Amino acid sequence: MTTDENNRNGASKGVVVITGASAGLGRACAREFAKQGYDVGLLARGKDGLEGAKREIEQMGRRAVWVQVDVADAKAVEEAAVKIEQELGEIDVWVNNAMNSVFSPVKKMEPEDYKRVTDVTYLGQVYGTLSALKRMLPRDRGSIVLVGSALAYRGIPLQSAYCGAKHAIQGFYDSLRTELMHDKSNVKITMVQLPAMNTTQFGFVKSRLPNKPRPMGTIYQPEVAAEVIVYAAEHERREYRVGYPTLKAIIGNKIAPWYADYVLANTGFDGQQTDQPEDPNRKDNLYEPLPGDHGAHGTFDDQATYSSPQTWLSLHRQEVLTGALALGALVVGSLFAKNWNGKEA
Repeated sequence: MTTDENNRNGASKGVVVITGASAGLGRACAREFAKQGYDVGLLARGKDGLEGAKREIEQMGRRAVWVQVDVADAKAVEEAAVKIEQELGEIDVWVNNAMNSVFSPVKKMEPEDYKRVTDVTYLGQVYGTLSALKRMLPRDRGSIVLVGSALAYRGIPLQSAYCGAKHAIQGFYDSLRTELMHDKSNVKITMVQLPAMNTTQFGFVKSRLPNKPRPMGTIYQPEVAAEVIVYAAEHERREYRVGYPTLKAIIGNKIAPWYADYVLANTGFDGQQTDQPEDPNRKDNLYEPLPGDHGAHGTFDDQATYSSPQTWLSLHRQEVLTGALALGALVVGSLFAKNWNGKEA
């Protein structure tokens, strides 16, 4: 049987809750968790996308429940968790993915822009984590995944609100992780740092740029990150870094942040815009969802890749290490045998 056939005919692997599940990376995660045998609780603001995600999951033979919720509302998030457990069962995995952003120079930002992005992108993850912990700590089991970004370590121009929120998530995560370790809790927590991805956000977010926004640098399809997030939920590690650009940005910024300043000052403005003028009257999803079922992908399919050698090596590092040790032992053994035969001769 295929994996899908086994999932369709077998018992559920568990219940996962995904925030921001109606589109983009969240939608890709919903599909991947269902593929791996999970029943899925879907949280987002967009009803059309939530209904579309539910249909996809049910077609894969798994159960799904959606709740239309703004993750900036802590009470609504908690009520959604109650409903999901009533209909699907105990929550085993919680993925904090929901986000929004504003593309704008700081000098053109408004105070309410910062508050809204912080409420959704940072506090939304805090509220989701609190609801997950409320259920997981008494059971002494469960897994929480915080979706971060290379921008949690390295801020870039034109995305100050988003970068600030991702930095905040990183600090929150560090604090919580050490507390769980101190308490010797069996609740697992990890953070997945993302690269630029071909998701719907670039057509959704509020923008004050003259041209349409685009992902900067190498662009990955959301399925690459979704696979890592599912793996991270099942294999605790302090941090996962998706794609070589993420690894390079994090390590490079630790070594020479002054050089990153120089490069981004010179490339970060043009690198985040296409050559197509932006419609100043385009609707955005900062405060209200955009109608329609938008799926997982954005408009950069022709520029995005489904592969990441760095990510594959990260997920298979134990096998790679075992293979390298075996190969090394074989080489040493061959050299030893050759030298021994030479001495006998």
